[in-house]
Amino acid sequence: MAGSRASKRLVAAAVAAAAGWALRDVPAELGARPLRSDGRRAARMRDSPQFRDGVFHNSMAAATRVPAGPPPGMVRELITGADRRRPPGAVPLLTPSAAPPPAGGLRVVWYGHASTLVEIEGRRVLFDPVWSRRVSPSQLVGPKRLHPVPASLGSLPPIDAIAISHDHYDHLDLATVRTLARTRTAPFLVPLGIGAHLAKWGVPAERVIELDWGEDAEVAGLRFTATAARHFSGRAFSRNETLWGSWVVAGARRKVFFAGDSGYFQGYAGIGAEHGPFDLTLMPIGAYSPAWPDIHMDPEEAVNAHVDLGGGLLLPVHWATFALALHPWAEPVDRLWREAKARDVRIVAPRPGETVDVDAAPAVDGWWETLIRG
Repeated sequence: MAGSRASKRLVAAAVAAAAGWALRDVPAELGARPLRSDGRRAARMRDSPQFRDGVFHNSMAAATRVPAGPPPGMVRELITGADRRRPPGAVPLLTPSAAPPPAGGLRVVWYGHASTLVEIEGRRVLFDPVWSRRVSPSQLVGPKRLHPVPASLGSLPPIDAIAISHDHYDHLDLATVRTLARTRTAPFLVPLGIGAHLAKWGVPAERVIELDWGEDAEVAGLRFTATAARHFSGRAFSRNETLWGSWVVAGARRKVFFAGDSGYFQGYAGIGAEHGPFDLTLMPIGAYSPAWPDIHMDPEEAVNAHVDLGGGLLLPVHWATFALALHPWAEPVDRLWREAKARDVRIVAPRPGETVDVDAAPAVDGWWETLIRG
């Protein structure tokens, strides 16, 4: 009996130790409180046209509904309907090209979800890099990858800039940021307030460029402009203490638009008129739901936004990698392909890791359909 009690105590101690180890980064994962972190940063935030009553707002869109919690039945459906939200087999991965970026060209590699590397006029820009297994404050729980990352962080080529759209876990990842801060020298371009998270995680202040919508900065000969999005922010219980946004990246001849996360809104036409047309748009097409129509666009709305922006080639992101809504796994790209054909919009739908030359993009081959048919 005594031996049994001792064994149980040892097991309990081991479980507690394992849980403590797994949860050790949670306080850091939650990030900082930007208004309390730095006087200069707080002053810039308060001066923003997007900031009032202590938080940021979608000032360029109509009233935006942000869900207070999961709608009725969602938790049950997430548990019972998991199979249809997963790929039916292994997602095919490709190894990105190791060739130098073309000096006057435009290439792109989609690593999964929103993580994308754009090679524009000989420079490389990494958008929303997330390499962790789960997008959560703890690697014990939360949405986990449906396919591996097709390349390790260490294998990435030299990077000239890292651009972040907002501070949600599936777009701003502590472990990835720390690795990039330690192993690379590229600056981080972020919306207002997110610099507080990066400072807490050890990124030197001189490597952080915080911008409000409409502000720009030049990095490595490229012009980065922070533009609007219709979304929200927050890593814990407080929301909208940091700004969210999209990015325009312009070289001497080529232009790229990265939407980050956003619901559809009329502001895309204004962005297109002021900054377009774009050779490439990176548009989110997944994680939509009737329960939150204002903060994630559906595939048809992504096509609308692309047209508003004056986009040339549309590359879909924010699908296939994490199950963040109730729609079937391949539904976003199926709907996008159908809408693009109906409206004569040029799209590309690469496998994760595939290198796409924007000027010679391959035809859509429906690789996900082959996976579903087995």
